[in-house]
Amino acid sequence: MAGTTKTDHALERLVFFSDAVFAIAITLLVIEIRIPELPKGSSDVAHLHALKMLIPSFVGYVISFALVGLFWIGHHRAFALADRYSAKVLGSNMLLLGAIAFMPFATAYYTHNVNQRVPAMFYCGVLSLAALLNLLVVWTATGPNMASPHADAEELALARRRNVVVALGALTALAATAVSPKNGPLGLTTIILWDRLCRLRPLNRRGRTGTSQ
Repeated sequence: MAGTTKTDHALERLVFFSDAVFAIAITLLVIEIRIPELPKGSSDVAHLHALKMLIPSFVGYVISFALVGLFWIGHHRAFALADRYSAKVLGSNMLLLGAIAFMPFATAYYTHNVNQRVPAMFYCGVLSLAALLNLLVVWTATGPNMASPHADAEELALARRRNVVVALGALTALAATAVSPKNGPLGLTTIILWDRLCRLRPLNRRGRTGTSQ
């Protein structure tokens, strides 16, 4: 098949490199949380107040950690179903990794400017971009150029659906943020709602060749 090379080594290198970027990005999230600088001998109250001021950063860390984790899980599951390398996935995968590596900055920018429209939309915009790129990568990895001929059709469909759900949640948060910067990011919670809605639709059990199984 044109554009497809059956080289396990190339596929493994792509996955290992991607895992490394995900791991570094998710680690850098906590580095963006600045340690409070208090005079030596400061009271307990002063320390508690300093930690209280960091609550937005802690919340942002938890949310971003969870979302980057979801992106990695989707990426991992999709490539677990692939057994062939295709150059078609390289461009979209590199763009995805670029968005993931940018997450620590987007998180810090938003958590230092909570309730402001531009920072909130910037954060949700980066999330949406990462979600859409991850969806593109997943669809390529589970498509005819890369998916294993022995992969279960239902597993392929499920891998795609899970990433569609995350993308819908991110886009919902982006749209909601444009209306309400304060509450917009809460739109990410609709990932659960989208998941339930998508579960109402039967999975497409078509195989790689498009024939029913």
